[in-house]
Amino acid sequence: MSPDTLGPLLPAVPAVLGLAGLLTPRANRMVGAALGVTGAAVSLLIVIALLANDAARAGFETTRDWVTIGSFRVTLGVAIDQRALFVALAVAIVALAVQIYSIGYLAGDDRYGPYAAQISIFTAAMLAVVVGGDLILVLVGWEVMGACSYLLIAHDRSLPEAPAAAVKAFLVTRVGDVGFLLGIALLGVNAHSFRIAEVIPSLPQMSPGTLTAAAILLLAGVAGKSAQFPLHTWLPDAMAGPTPISALIHAATMVAAGVYVVARLYPVFEQAPGALTVLGVMAAITLLLGAFAATAQDDIKRVLAWSTVSQLGYMTGALAVGAPTAAIFHLLTHAAFKALLFLAAGCVIHAVGTNLMSRMGGLRKALPVTFWSMTIGLAALAGIPPMAGFWSKEAILAAAEHGSGGTALAVYLAGLLGTFVTAWYATRLWLRVFFGPGYNDHVHVPSWVMQAPVAVLAVPAAGLGLGAYLTDRELTELDALALLPIVLVVAGIAAAWWGWRRTGDPVTVLGRTRGFVASAFGLDAVQNALVVAPVRGLARVTRSADESGVDGVVTGVGAGTLALGGSLSRWHRSGIPRALAGVLMIAAASVVVFALNGLLR
Repeated sequence: MSPDTLGPLLPAVPAVLGLAGLLTPRANRMVGAALGVTGAAVSLLIVIALLANDAARAGFETTRDWVTIGSFRVTLGVAIDQRALFVALAVAIVALAVQIYSIGYLAGDDRYGPYAAQISIFTAAMLAVVVGGDLILVLVGWEVMGACSYLLIAHDRSLPEAPAAAVKAFLVTRVGDVGFLLGIALLGVNAHSFRIAEVIPSLPQMSPGTLTAAAILLLAGVAGKSAQFPLHTWLPDAMAGPTPISALIHAATMVAAGVYVVARLYPVFEQAPGALTVLGVMAAITLLLGAFAATAQDDIKRVLAWSTVSQLGYMTGALAVGAPTAAIFHLLTHAAFKALLFLAAGCVIHAVGTNLMSRMGGLRKALPVTFWSMTIGLAALAGIPPMAGFWSKEAILAAAEHGSGGTALAVYLAGLLGTFVTAWYATRLWLRVFFGPGYNDHVHVPSWVMQAPVAVLAVPAAGLGLGAYLTDRELTELDALALLPIVLVVAGIAAAWWGWRRTGDPVTVLGRTRGFVASAFGLDAVQNALVVAPVRGLARVTRSADESGVDGVVTGVGAGTLALGGSLSRWHRSGIPRALAGVLMIAAASVVVFALNGLLR
């Protein structure tokens, strides 16, 4: 099939199979699993076929009119190039791994059919963002992801925190999405088109103020979807969802969408340097905030969640210093090792029945596949050469090092400090889970359907960065300063090892500040005090005014009318009112007769 035919099928196939899955009876687990795995597998095959096609890698676009509003044409089509195909490849691989893994992880779940269908629709929405050729189509995929994340995070109804986490994720990301929608509208109105291929060439005709406003508005959506400060608070709480969903959201779909959209619309940001400065400040804060918060967690999933926040800071930092290629490179390597880490963490949780690292230990012999796979993933996360994370993180630090201005310096210094802290908390997790006193209860070894995706993902987590470097040496610049991050990684590992040997848990170095650090420096409480509490107070006042004021007036008028009607009814039934009515009727008739006589004369 030609690229023009395969391109639109990329998001369409999982979308159609996902919708079909929603119509499948919940009890029919096999049908739901088959539809979910098939959708992801077919998407992967389509991406591979497009990557094998020279014309597809060079870039092509297919489009047709979708909606016409006055002089505006909203088009339905795809715009694909090599970068889009690589990101789509990561999405498809992670989605397929999650679908297969979920068969074992959610064995016995009576709502597995809708769950698998929602993953398929989630995947289709991300692929629409990746290959959509029109900003409106990108927006549709962007919003469908938000709806699917709400449903998937709240999947386990037995957990009281799951619905609350889903609502929080939905509302926080919606705050940013308002700005994202306005940014798209501003670009489309000024370009007289929503087609990305027409918006980009029209940028020189737009005023600097318009471009800066559009870029800042787009960044609001990016901050929500990609969990950037100050809209980062939803991501750790989203761990209430099933572990495979954490892998999907954190690795290659929702949180990656914001980074990818900025890279795709990078000409807009190049002409709005003020927006890049804002992005750089957000990136530096997010990078360190996530890294330090990860150090103090006891829940293994929350360690990885805060790690994702930090790694996203690296990606947005690369964008801020003018290195979108480095940002996408780290997006791809992060997709590999973070999907691996979450699925491996799911194997550990399944084996011991708890998320808490304080109740784990000595699991390396009982879970050898998980141990070695997670060792590779944590090494990639920490940036140990030659694992994937080293090459992409080095590319970002090199770009910041050679950048100019305060933004580049802030990103570089934050990146170096983050390198040390990341190695520290990754080593702590490794030691706490797999070494030390053994787990005393029976270990439930995960089935092959869970362990196989973990083992497969270990391959790109280990070799993707080196393979990319050997293919294109310009991706990562290795010089004398490249030794500095390696030294910091070694120092972080050594510090964690020393703390573990000394006290059994390196986190004791935080002392009384651990709780404060674990809460991400109380920013969630600040957000609740400054935003959530006032909004709830305003809602209560509004409700009271509506019930006592608007409803009170309506209810009062109704009650008054009924009371008046009752009084008139009682008055009418008495004898005196009937006599008075007769007299009044006679008087009125007399007046009419006299009036007529006067007229006749």
